[in-house]
Amino acid sequence: MLGVSDADLDRAAAVILSGGLVAMPTETVYGLAADATNGLAVAAIYTAKGRPSFNPLICHVTGLAMAETCAEIPPLARELIARFWPGPLTLVLPRKPTCPVSQLATAGLDTIALRSPKHPAAIGLIARVGRPLAAPSANPSERLSPTTAQHVAENLASKIDIILDGGACAAGLESTIVMIIGEGAVLLRPGALARAEIESVTGLLTALDEQTVIVAPGMMKRHYAPAARLRLGALTRGEDEAYLGFGEPPEGVTPTLNLSPRGDLAEAASNLFAMLHTLDASHRAIAVAPIPNTGLGEGINDRLQRAAARF
Repeated sequence: MLGVSDADLDRAAAVILSGGLVAMPTETVYGLAADATNGLAVAAIYTAKGRPSFNPLICHVTGLAMAETCAEIPPLARELIARFWPGPLTLVLPRKPTCPVSQLATAGLDTIALRSPKHPAAIGLIARVGRPLAAPSANPSERLSPTTAQHVAENLASKIDIILDGGACAAGLESTIVMIIGEGAVLLRPGALARAEIESVTGLLTALDEQTVIVAPGMMKRHYAPAARLRLGALTRGEDEAYLGFGEPPEGVTPTLNLSPRGDLAEAASNLFAMLHTLDASHRAIAVAPIPNTGLGEGINDRLQRAAARF
């Protein structure tokens, strides 16, 4: 465990730039941080947490300038940023086509969740890395969120590279998540910033309805699905199909693309959305090789099944 001195932050930044995981303090809870632009590093977050899911992750930025590299920021969002950043407010915004963040971190959506944390160590780490950091809470899935470095150490010490001890979190509650829709806003998750404070800028927050594109955890049915028809668990390739492989292909089948020729589930997870997008642009049907339903494979299969279920 390290502190939050300049030397400690320099060391942590080097770990993140090499693809590693760092538990960092924020004013809300401790986050499990990785380079959001590195798909393999993002996949490692899911593995460390024991949560093989494709729920989108909040990406942490230094402020408006870094946020603008990732998202379109409408006027209302700029007002909220000016008022509440840095702070415990996450904004869900349209993702720019040039956004450098891994599609795994954004679950293949056309939106991205961004926050600028109000903690000097977190801001210092992001600034040193120079890239957005994907950072869900630094705890095993479905366990209490950590508000001290010791909480992190008790549950994840063997699965991450560095824990930065910045003391107890000031808020101790996750950020409030708001999605900007047109000229209004929707409250996706209550959190450390009260509704009334947000509504002092936005006016009455719109009620969530079934037609809203959900970007909070657990709402995967709203996530990206290709226009192409998907056939899962395929051991053959039809004449009109692209073939998305995994590991050694079946005899006589040449993959159009391969999620991981060496059969690495983390690599497959990091490639999934990008490869689906590529094949969707040029094919009307995609056959997908069987994926082992273990570890990250459970999440990959869940995502593929939801994508295929629309047909």
